[in-house]
Amino acid sequence: MRNIISIFWREYKSYFASPIAYVVIGVFLILISNRFIYKFNDFVKFTFQATGEAVNYQMLVPKFSINDSVIRYIFQEIRTISLFLLPMITMRLFAEERKTGTLELLLTSPLTIAQLVLGKFLAGFILFLTMIVPTVAFHFFLFQYGNPDLGPILTGYAGTIFYGASVISVGILISSVTENQIIAGALTFGAFLFLWIVGRVGESTFTFWNRLANYISVTGHFDNFAMGILDSRDVIFYLSLTFFGLFLTYQVVASLRWR
Repeated sequence: MRNIISIFWREYKSYFASPIAYVVIGVFLILISNRFIYKFNDFVKFTFQATGEAVNYQMLVPKFSINDSVIRYIFQEIRTISLFLLPMITMRLFAEERKTGTLELLLTSPLTIAQLVLGKFLAGFILFLTMIVPTVAFHFFLFQYGNPDLGPILTGYAGTIFYGASVISVGILISSVTENQIIAGALTFGAFLFLWIVGRVGESTFTFWNRLANYISVTGHFDNFAMGILDSRDVIFYLSLTFFGLFLTYQVVASLRWR
């Protein structure tokens, strides 16, 4: 455990020793804050307009769901923005070590391969959590001026965490097979963009292949969390994808030891 923490802390600090952490977190917060302000203002404007029309025409004032109109939208935006930024977090984790030759030194140290892989995974994962934690302020704001349901907020963050872990694990896998950080980042983005697109294709028809495409979609499973639905199939999907990425990373790094 001590070795895992040592690798984690080394990698986590290195993020802040370069512009990567500041760029990723800064860009994320600017974009997601902009989307939150836009959507909240749009919700308030629509609510006042619809309420005024109902009063003028002596109709029942409709009920508006801030969960459906704002909260679900924000979690979906977090997912979308993360798709572009998470590859920047994972692209250097092994690719840089391979390029500089320090990976060979790590492989001859008392560290086990599992400790090395888990330590690097935790560094990327904790940086991702560092990135999304400030968004909790949005929900405190909504509770001050509205009455949102807590359930979809909790499941939304659960889905975000599962989604982030899966992207990071696959990103580490891709980083372990190349010495080029740019290639690693581009391939990670491409892989999850593909898993996004196939889900949209799977929504169109109900053939076996379309159902399969819908099942492997990272967006379809996430949407359930954003809607407040906690389905074990979605949890299993993300955990399986995360384990798959870490297991294959272990195999790739293990093969490098014997070269």
